[in-house]
Order: sequence, then C-alpha cells, then structure tokens
Amino acid sequence: MTWRRNGPYFQLRLMKGEEIQAALAAFVKARRLKSGALIGLGAAEQIELGYYNRHRREYVRRRFRGEHEIAALVGNVAWDGKEPVCHVHAVISDRKCAAFAGHLFRAKVAATCEVSILPGTRRLSRRVEPATGLKLLQL
Repeated sequence: MTWRRNGPYFQLRLMKGEEIQAALAAFVKARRLKSGALIGLGAAEQIELGYYNRHRREYVRRRFRGEHEIAALVGNVAWDGKEPVCHVHAVISDRKCAAFAGHLFRAKVAATCEVSILPGTRRLSRRVEPATGLKLLQL
C-alpha cells in the first residue's frame, strides 16, 4: 500500500494481492485513527459479500469468483477493544455490469483499490447489542 495525507483526509492505494479489510485495519491501527469515514473504488477478486438475516441473526454469505469492478466501497472506522473495525459495504459489478452489493467480508485487490479515509476526532467503539446480535456503533 502507498498513501498520502491530503488535507483533512488520507488517500490510500492498495496494491494487487492485498486483502482489503486487513490492509484498511492495519492502516487505521498503525496511524492510531480514532474513527472515520471511508469511501473507495477499484477492482477485486476472491470477494465475499454478505446480507444480514435479522430473524436468524446470521449473515448469508456469497462468494464471487473472478475479477469484479468495485463500483463503490463505503464504510466507517471504529474500535472493538484494542482492534480497529472497518465496517465496509461494497457494490461490485461483473463483465455484464450486473451489480451485487453487501457487507464486505473479504476481497483481494485485482488491479488497484483507491480508498479515502476522513479521520474523526473522537474515538468510537462498537459493542454487541442484544436486540440485533450485531456489533453496533456506540455514539
């Protein structure tokens, strides 16, 4: 990964083969970012997206083979104890420009992934809330 501070935000370029979620979390941890918002785009492979089934309280996961365009990454940054949590959703498209979207569990950069992170000034955390079973943002 390469990165540069650009005014109030960080501009990142993830390299081919990097795992997106792991790279983002490592960046947040290394820079000690307290919280933040992130957006991005690029191309990925070995993608796993999910949809949360609220009634079953579990994610339905789907894997996508081959390269896909990342039409959009959007998410936020918070902490779960000593570990950063980058909660990211993705919209990907295939060769026919058919789009798929969901919670991003994993994806490897196929060509590039360009992400902007706007850091927050307050440390935010996540905690499991019994009503949903999800680790929700604590505000």
